[in-house]
Amino acid sequence: MISTRIVKPSIRSFGALPIVCLCALLISSPVAGQKVLLDKVIAVVDEDVVLQSELVSRSELVREQAQQTDQFLPEGEEFRDEVIELLVMENLQMQLANRMSIRFDDDAINGVISNMAAQANMSFDDYVAQIRGAGDYLQTRNEIRKQVTMQDLQRGVVNRRITITDQEIENFLTSDAGKEFTAANYFVDDILIPTSSSDSTAANNAKLEYAADLTARLQEGEDFATMRVTAQQEGKFQVGGSQLGWRKADTLPSIFTDIVLEMEVNDVNGPIPAGNGFHIIKLLSKRGGTEQIIQQTRIRHIMLTSNEVRDEEQTFAALQVIRQRIIDGESFATLARQNSNDASSVVAGGDLDWINEGGMPAQMAVVVNELEEGVISDVFQSDVGWHITEVTGRRETDMGRQFSRSQAERALRERKYDLELQNWLIEIRDEAYVQFIE
Repeated sequence: MISTRIVKPSIRSFGALPIVCLCALLISSPVAGQKVLLDKVIAVVDEDVVLQSELVSRSELVREQAQQTDQFLPEGEEFRDEVIELLVMENLQMQLANRMSIRFDDDAINGVISNMAAQANMSFDDYVAQIRGAGDYLQTRNEIRKQVTMQDLQRGVVNRRITITDQEIENFLTSDAGKEFTAANYFVDDILIPTSSSDSTAANNAKLEYAADLTARLQEGEDFATMRVTAQQEGKFQVGGSQLGWRKADTLPSIFTDIVLEMEVNDVNGPIPAGNGFHIIKLLSKRGGTEQIIQQTRIRHIMLTSNEVRDEEQTFAALQVIRQRIIDGESFATLARQNSNDASSVVAGGDLDWINEGGMPAQMAVVVNELEEGVISDVFQSDVGWHITEVTGRRETDMGRQFSRSQAERALRERKYDLELQNWLIEIRDEAYVQFIE
């Protein structure tokens, strides 16, 4: 019979879904002509159904995971109801994702599996072979596809529901938590020449001189990690140290803090005397903080693309002619407005405004990085067409304020995300047509 114990009200007509046919999928035995029950519907969810086989499979998986994590599970009917509800919610989300055309092809799933293999310190082929050996390969791929689809759906829907105001961002940035969150992170490498209380003055001086020599060589450009290994192999003195990883200034060793704050990326400083010896440090990288100096380039370009009446060779030749006309004195902006096929810049006379380092296509970046200001480039090709370009300016810009605000908005969004996700899940569940069949 159809249970009415936890049926949700419908906001749409269920339509003509053949429930009777779905309730019992039958197959004829070729031998005896008997009907064999293969599966049955246990819940109708809007325009889809949940099957008994899904319940059995998911129940087994939940129990296995709970056993691995030593997690308590309810028993009997309570456990069954919770698993069915989980399947109903997944079903609803997959229907929404399908209506929004959210799909992941086999290459995308292979990429996820590759990441899983890397986390398990295995090659892709070995990882897949292990899954196949357990007889779970297709089931694993389907489950991965479902999970990444639901995650993409949730991010898209929930983030549109979250609003972060300018005042919230300002309040966060001025709070103690905000200041700590947006503080710079430093990646420091360390070489240590150890000393001990039993060392003589002469031995300490020799170690200090050796550390100073290593520092000088490093400041001249020798590789830091290679230098540490070489010094260890030479065996003149014991040599230690290691990368400290990403840390905020207040979590660095106190003898390094003030020094690191004054260092630029790739700077080497030492020898630094400490209780355990002489240190040499290098600032490998820095991220975050109130100062973010970004290289920016302002360029303009004219792009032509081939079409039905102009092949690639003719497009190249046409752009050569335009380039020569500019060199001969005609206006770059005017010719761009008259000829460029780049809709995003044609009105501005080909001007692409200021572009951050790393913000332009690779083929264009190669040309622009070698181009002097005011010089028209040779004709070159990218993935989207043929170009000529001109650099009209270069500058360094402090993007620290924008970066801090971006970090603050992301932190505030993450704080609100889980609650808004739960609210959305409750809404779609309340609006859904669900019938449980016993």
